[in-house]
This record gives sequence, structure tokens and C-alpha cells, in this order.
Amino acid sequence: MDSAFLTGGTGFVGASLTRLLLSKGLRVKVLARRHADRRNLNGLEVELIEGDLLNKEALRAGCAGARYVFHVAADYRIWAPEPSDMYRANVDGTQAVIRAAAKAGAEKIVHCSSVAAIAPPHDKMPVDETHEYSSASEVVSDYKKSKYLSDVLARRLAAQEGLPIVVVNPAAPIGPYDIKPTPTGRLVVDFLRGRMPSYIDTGLNIVHVSDVALGHWLAATKGRLGERYILGGENLTLKQVLDLLSEVSGQPAPRFKTPYAVAYAFGAVDTALARLRGTEPMAALDAIRMARHYMWFSSRKAADELGYAPRPAKSALKDAADWFLANGYVKAISAA
Repeated sequence: MDSAFLTGGTGFVGASLTRLLLSKGLRVKVLARRHADRRNLNGLEVELIEGDLLNKEALRAGCAGARYVFHVAADYRIWAPEPSDMYRANVDGTQAVIRAAAKAGAEKIVHCSSVAAIAPPHDKMPVDETHEYSSASEVVSDYKKSKYLSDVLARRLAAQEGLPIVVVNPAAPIGPYDIKPTPTGRLVVDFLRGRMPSYIDTGLNIVHVSDVALGHWLAATKGRLGERYILGGENLTLKQVLDLLSEVSGQPAPRFKTPYAVAYAFGAVDTALARLRGTEPMAALDAIRMARHYMWFSSRKAADELGYAPRPAKSALKDAADWFLANGYVKAISAA
């Protein structure tokens, strides 16, 4: 029986990937921190390896005998009181996992990066994997910068040292098992709770989390070493996303658009106050700055080389809304 080792299996994307790997008949080992929320693994026949991304003994035990190693764990926060924690997890953690997997002789190491590591379009035309930042100084937010640096690191190790690495770059995943929830999941929850009185002019690429999980498997079995593949779905404006959420939930969509300058001013004040209070801002300034660009991407390379074929965004949004409702994140939805 083939074995796979997975970091981030207790999280959002990892939960779907763990289930997919089990369905493929693999023996699965999952790295989990001591105090991590492990609800996403309930009832699954996996071997738990306790430790964090910088625990060499835990990584050694997880990688031992694994044919495939999937590095999915990441610190996914748009804002953090201590940005150094994000770099330690997303950059140092990536290097530690890749080194351990290579030393153990893994056949394929799949690094879960993000479209955050790809330079966004300057217009509304989707970009592909070749759209590079010229330097880290161009990257907005510590989260995106940490993902960019880890993406560069993984590809450098593949190119310079010949390590068997394939990089995948998911867009904005939506769907079940988003227990935190992630920033994209929080958008759905806030909408369902009626906490989105307006919207801003931006765009994002919505993809079902199960398609992202399948994309990881396709990368492991078909991906070319040293390459990266965008795992996206549909490119939509935020207004279109909210309209689709309205269709699948019955919750009315906001009608009013907030000018970018107003949103920026609110984000700046809210973030400054949050730092003083030691709490998370409602509208992080980095999130507002990121929204200045339409985050639209092309998954053509993954489609052509891996056979990647994501489902419609509406399906992802419906599954996410249903899951949040079924799991108590939203008590009730008022009819439209």
C-alpha cells in the first residue's frame, strides 16, 4: 500500500485532501500540532504525527516510507499581530518539510503555494503561472509575501538541487471543512449572517476545495518536476460572488458599492485601532489594498497537463453555505 504524508491535514484544504488520499487507497500520515483542532480528522483512519513544521523528529517520522509528501500547512491570515510567526511557518516550515521529504526519498513532494505568490493582473485579464513579481518588495501584505517567498524557495530547490518538487497555486477555495473559517470562508459566513451591507469593486477566482484537493493529487501523479500549476475555478467580481450566494441561500445580496477610497480609510483606522486593542481588525488594511487588483487567474496549464477540470463556482458556494449552516456557524437565514 502506498503511503502519503500530509501537513495541514487538520485544516481546510488538508481535510479534503486527506479524504481524497484515503479514497485512493493510500495509507495516510498527518502532521498535527499538540493543541490543534482535530475535528476535521474525526472518524478517519489516519496515523497522527504530533509536532509542528519545525519539529525535525516529527517530520522524519512522517516522511519515513512516504511515496508522496503533500505540504499543505500554512499560516493563512491576512493580518497578524506578529508577522514573524507567519514567515516562520510559511517560509521556514516549507524548507523544513521539503528537506525532510527529500532526505526520506519521497518520489514526489507537492508544495501547496497560492495565487498570492503570482503577480496579479494590472487589468481584468486573467494571468497564468508566468506572471512573476520582480521582487518581494512588490508584494502586498505579510501573508502574500510569505507565500511568495516559500513559492520561490520551493522552485529554487527543485531547479538547483533537483529535488522532486511540484508546486500548486490554489485560488480562493470555498467549501466544507472550513472550521476556522479562513478569510474566504469568513466572507461566506458574514454574508449568511447579513453582515455585508455593501461591497467593493474587486474580483476573485472561486474554486471548490474538493477540486483543489484533486489538483494536488493530479500534481503528484502527473505534474512535471519544478513546475507550478494554478488550481483555480471561475473568475468573478465580488458582486457576482455575492449574487450567487444570494441564489443558493436566499439571503439578499448587498446593493450598494463602497468607493475604494472610503474602504481604504476605514481599513486604515480599523487596523490602527486593532493594534492598540490587540484584537483582529474587522477590515484589515492589507485586505483592502489587495482588493485593489482583480485576482483573476488562468488554470489552462493545469487543465492541459494534468486534466484538471473544476466545477462551477456556484456549486462551491452552495456547498460552503450548506456546511456552515449545518455546523452552526449561522443560526438562521432570513428569506430574500
